[in-house]
Formats: sequence, C-alpha cells, structure tokens
Amino acid sequence: MHLLSLATPPLAEVTAPTLETIATPGLWWATIAAVVGFLIVDFIATRRPHEVSMREALGWSAFYVALPLAFGAYIVTRFGSERGLEYYAGYVVEKSLSVDNLFVFILLLAGFAVPRELRQRVLLYGIVGALLMRAVFIALGAAALAAFDWVFLIFGLVLVVTAVKILRDAVAGADHAVDVSSLRSVRLLRRFVPVTDSYEGTRLVTKVDGRRALTPLAVVVVAVLATDVVFAVDSVPAVYGITGDPYLVFATNAFALLGLRALYFVLEGVLGTLVHLGYGLAAILAFIGAKLALHWAHLQWPAVPEIPTTTSLIVVVAILVVTTLTSLWATRDARRESELR
Repeated sequence: MHLLSLATPPLAEVTAPTLETIATPGLWWATIAAVVGFLIVDFIATRRPHEVSMREALGWSAFYVALPLAFGAYIVTRFGSERGLEYYAGYVVEKSLSVDNLFVFILLLAGFAVPRELRQRVLLYGIVGALLMRAVFIALGAAALAAFDWVFLIFGLVLVVTAVKILRDAVAGADHAVDVSSLRSVRLLRRFVPVTDSYEGTRLVTKVDGRRALTPLAVVVVAVLATDVVFAVDSVPAVYGITGDPYLVFATNAFALLGLRALYFVLEGVLGTLVHLGYGLAAILAFIGAKLALHWAHLQWPAVPEIPTTTSLIVVVAILVVTTLTSLWATRDARRESELR
C-alpha cells in the first residue's frame, strides 16, 4: 500500500512525507454536497415524529449499504483496484466501529427515556455532530501526517491503548453502562440553562413562564454530541491505518455514519447477542495499530515490511465473521428460550 509519495534520495535527505489524494476540488465539493443532500433527505423523512417499523429500517439500511458499495465500484473503475481496496477496507473498519457506537446510543436514548418516535431525530443530530467532529480530526490528522511521519507511530499507540481498554472491558463483562446524571456535558448544561421535565416533539427549546428553557431532547442531543468526540478519537486514526488519502478517510467515515439512523432500529434488538464484539474490535484496533507502527518503521528503515491493504481487508473481515459466529453460538440457548416464551 502506498500511503505516501516519497522521494528517492538517501534516508538522510528524506524530508517530511506528502499525503497523496485521488480527489480534485470538484470531487471534494461533489461528495460534500451529496452527504449534505442525504442528511437533508433524512431530516425531511423524520420531520413528522413516528415509530420506525422494521420494514422502513431495513429499506433505508439496504440503501445505505448499496450506496457505499456502488461508490467503491466507482473508485475501482476510476482510480484502480488498490485505491478501491483501501476504500472498502476503510469502510469495513468504520462500519464495525459504528456498530459499537450504537451500544452507547441505545443506552443514552434509554437513559433519557426518549420516546421511540423521537429517537431517529436524536440519531440524526448525532450523525451530523459526528461528521463535523471527524472532519476536523481528519483535517488535523492529514496536516500532522504530512508534517511529521512519527504521527503514524502516535496513531498506532492510540489504537493499541484503545484496544487494551476495550479488551479489559470485554473480559470484565462491562455492559457499556452509562449513568446519564454523571455525564459532564449534562451536568454543565443543567447548571447554566433551565431544562423542562417533558418532551415537546422535536423542539429543542421552549418557553416556561416567559423564559427560554431547553427540552430533554436538547439535553440528550448534547450528550450524544459529546460522545461523538470520543468516537472520532478512535475511528479517524483507525482508518488512517488503512489509507493515507484524506478524501478516502472522509468518504469511509461519511458512508459509515449516514446509515446509522436506520441501522439503529435494525440492530436494536440483536446487539445484545453480539457478546464477543468487544474482543473483535480490540483485535481490529490492535492489528491496525501494529500496521501503523510498521509503516512508521518502514519510513525510517525501508527493509521493514509493511502489511498490504488486501491482507488488512482479509484480516478485518475474518475477525468480524469469527466474532459474529462465536457470539451467536454463545447466545444460542438464550435465544431459544426467548423464542419459546
């Protein structure tokens, strides 16, 4: 995988690497416009609060899976199979991390007792916030990687540390519990702004005795946006471990996030069966962390081998398949009992 465009002089004369990208300004603007357009469509579709049926959720999920797959075919046709593999591998990584994010979203929505008909609107706010946060991290990451090659090593260490934390939680049987009252963003908001006790449809702000006050919907949106920052810290370095192209990093993040609203309602009832997901995510992040460390070492000592993108894609998909199958096997008795009730 060619993450960087490197000159060929002796090592002592090599300067800071320059990140390559397939995107022209026109492609950037077209992609951003398309993402904004899809978000507008989603907001229009949820303008009237309603409980999402499984049929509706499956329809939107199928669309948001077909869309990135078709875009990947365009990348392969227009820019070659290597870039296409980078895109697909990055998308798989980001999509797997987004499934873990849904655990936290489910707990937050339940903790705030968000009515089911309002949940997709909260998820949309969360998706917009996540896109903005990740866009900032992508830009900062691109600038840092272009200026200092040791940032690859830092990103690798961040992913390994995150993998260790996720693995510890998985071994300890941590249930992603979220204490709403202990969230700093919620405590800070309630300290300075009055909050009403009841939801008022999709309204974020209302008036009580002539004074403006936030609805509980605004509070949960702030809590979700605060978690977006944490998710960006993990996801952006992870995909930079697959591709050094900032455009592909943005595209994989955008496509993984756009389908979260529908995916939430599809997976809400089955996420609890993926008991080994934490082990799989820890393995994926540790693998990508090692890949980044090897890439940094390769920049210093060209004899050090790198992990090809094809190998990365195979490893990530294999880990997800194995953890899904072992999770289903581990929860088979519980599922049978629930079906008999």
